[in-house]
Amino acid sequence: MAIRDRLTTALLAAAPFAVSGAAYAKEGQPAPWQLGFQPAASPIMEQITSFHTYVTIIITVIALFVLGLLVYVMSRFNEKRHPDPSRTTHNTALEIAWTIIPVLILVAIAIPSFRLLFAQYDIPKADLTITATGSQWYWTYEYPDEGITFDSIMVQDADLKEGQPRLLTVDREVVVPVGKNVVVGVKSNDVIHDWAMPSFGVKLDAVPGRLQTTWFRAEREGIFYGQCSELCGRNHAFMPIAVRVVSEAEYADWLAEAKASAARDDDKKVAAAHD
Repeated sequence: MAIRDRLTTALLAAAPFAVSGAAYAKEGQPAPWQLGFQPAASPIMEQITSFHTYVTIIITVIALFVLGLLVYVMSRFNEKRHPDPSRTTHNTALEIAWTIIPVLILVAIAIPSFRLLFAQYDIPKADLTITATGSQWYWTYEYPDEGITFDSIMVQDADLKEGQPRLLTVDREVVVPVGKNVVVGVKSNDVIHDWAMPSFGVKLDAVPGRLQTTWFRAEREGIFYGQCSELCGRNHAFMPIAVRVVSEAEYADWLAEAKASAARDDDKKVAAAHD
């Protein structure tokens, strides 16, 4: 009885979250009981969300229509009401309708689908270029135009600070300016990984021996999280992605500090080589 009472209490407490889980979605990361997408932070993700809503409405209407049709047929043409079944073999008008209408529905879905696909792969002129290289089990980021390279490794539970999400926090985040076109080259050092950022509508495989390209334009400042989305080994679940979106002034400050840090590291390497 005690176990059942505790279970009932837990279910009642969770019910409001289950009904309206999307309202509890956090900026840039998933939330408990979340039902919908993470809030869109890029034009592509906004388009993905709109397309998803549009298709959901279409399939809901179709499902309700089919359900109503089944109920009508079962009640109107059952054995009790019609002991002698109809000998009708075909209906030309009906057959034309159930051929043309699905075609029109598919066309209505295909047009915005192709628009979204073209938008995802129509990569604009880059304001910033980054290369993300997957390894078992961390990411290496390079800013080729700035001469900056660093590894991004998940922070262990024991080292997390207040407010940092578990399994998503990294020691060094990707930093980008808000409102700029960021072109990301994705590749791998070993097995297939996947660079995925739900808030940006980005998900691209990192394939050994191949450089693939995607892009995003973050419209809001904040920290946005993703994860490797291709099973890549025993520590696949511990390979998060974190992107910090900042103002142009903050980005300039971070860039200057990152360059200075890279120069100091180079000096240490040279000194170590001479020793």
